[in-house]
Amino acid sequence: MKRILIPASGALLATGLLAAGLAGTAQADSVYATKQLAKDAATAKAIVNFWSATNGAALKAATQSDIWTKTDVAQMQSKGGYSSDTKPGSTAPIGEETKSTAKVQNVNMPKTIGKVFFVNSKGEKKWCSATSIQSTHRNLVATAGHCVYDTATNSDLMDKWVFVPGYYQGRAPWGIYVGKQAFTHYDFDVYEDFDRDYAFVTVYNGVTLGGGEAKQVSKAEFDAYKGIKDAKDVEVSREEFRKGRLDPKTADSYWRKKGEDAEAAGPDFPGAEVEKVEVTEAQWRAAKAGKGTGRKFGEPVTENVTYNDAIAYLQKQDSNWKPGQAFPKPTAQAPATVKLDQRGNSTITHFYVQSWVKPGSDAKYYKTVFFIIDGAVKDAGALGDNVGGQGFAWNQPTGKYVRVFGYPAAPHPDGNKAYTGVTPKWCYGKTSDKLVGSAAKKIEEHLAIKCAMTEGADGGPWLYNYSNSKRLGYVNGVTSTFNDQDKNGRVDYISSPYFDGETNTVYKAAAATYSGKIL
Repeated sequence: MKRILIPASGALLATGLLAAGLAGTAQADSVYATKQLAKDAATAKAIVNFWSATNGAALKAATQSDIWTKTDVAQMQSKGGYSSDTKPGSTAPIGEETKSTAKVQNVNMPKTIGKVFFVNSKGEKKWCSATSIQSTHRNLVATAGHCVYDTATNSDLMDKWVFVPGYYQGRAPWGIYVGKQAFTHYDFDVYEDFDRDYAFVTVYNGVTLGGGEAKQVSKAEFDAYKGIKDAKDVEVSREEFRKGRLDPKTADSYWRKKGEDAEAAGPDFPGAEVEKVEVTEAQWRAAKAGKGTGRKFGEPVTENVTYNDAIAYLQKQDSNWKPGQAFPKPTAQAPATVKLDQRGNSTITHFYVQSWVKPGSDAKYYKTVFFIIDGAVKDAGALGDNVGGQGFAWNQPTGKYVRVFGYPAAPHPDGNKAYTGVTPKWCYGKTSDKLVGSAAKKIEEHLAIKCAMTEGADGGPWLYNYSNSKRLGYVNGVTSTFNDQDKNGRVDYISSPYFDGETNTVYKAAAATYSGKIL
């Protein structure tokens, strides 16, 4: 099989070794390289929060991988027959795999497949296809190398990488699995050799969401909380909106105005209306007299209240406040001044300023309410225990029937968009008898299959000997490129790296690596 050779001159050799060191941990035999994704449980938990917050908004916002442009969708050329570097071999899938001779028209989708989500170097939320695969600790995902390593930045890793098996419109039925450690061939990590465009990623135990109780908290508590949290806008009255805007602690964080502009128009605006807005005593005393927004609205208004009513009002500012302590400071929600007297002379004094607005305004006002979700995040266990794992095969003969799965979403080069990316699709057929290549992509040793799936399906598994009843087979490739063999402007063939003995070396290193839990 093709290997990239490093010239033996001193300078170039040093450069090569430096590149290997920067790339991560490259093994002495230069077959595989490995890098950390989420280095610890705290980092992984923050990644779960990123994708799951606001009802999975980030997951829904992600779009399909798009490293191939229209000019990349070209023809492949035959490169000749394959040559095994070791004997053919395979590793059985997780679960009892059985062969079926029946010709079944309705294909049962594997439970193991799903989408990997990540953020690329441009800050874009993207996804590819992938599958759970057999491993010692049942914690391994197989996908394309370019769905893990960002080829736009000299193979740095993608950020916030997660696998969601069975993903559907923001929902994660078996949990979210954060990538911990990525394994790929040394030649892809260092040289971006797409003949080695595959990766195996160990993942932490999954995290399931839902079932917890939402607890309303302050903005500071919300910012400090590291678990699952949410925020939503709640409509409020104009008066409450204006009170909140006067509170410096909440003015920038809580309050939103939508719709027609209803800001101060001034007392001379035709038909202008004046409203009173309650403020603290200090704000009222600092305000000027006369007509105008922010100026005093008459004299303070004092109401006689019971001792208990006065205590209740003070406890609006601070629920922990007890009689005998210093009075809590007034806030936008409770700005009045309290006089506490057990003999029945307790008072609450209110202070108001003017707010002049345009007549007939119907603007809507909102405040942002913050929540943390107690008990919503739970350990889902190991990936393979929940969805199983496909087997793995290497050095298999070409011209074998395989079933390919993925989530295609991109339009064809001619602009026709046949897929949505919402649900998985499949192709079935024989792989090419000979290996194929692409000069534009510097590929020499790929397998191809006739299939019209587009980007979004990249990283999806090529399964041979697939059992429709057990939904299990053997991963013998992953979708890497999309090609137009008949030059009609539409994808009609896809290709995968040939899985040889060196692929098995990379796989075995990943399959033996433990990842652990987040919770």
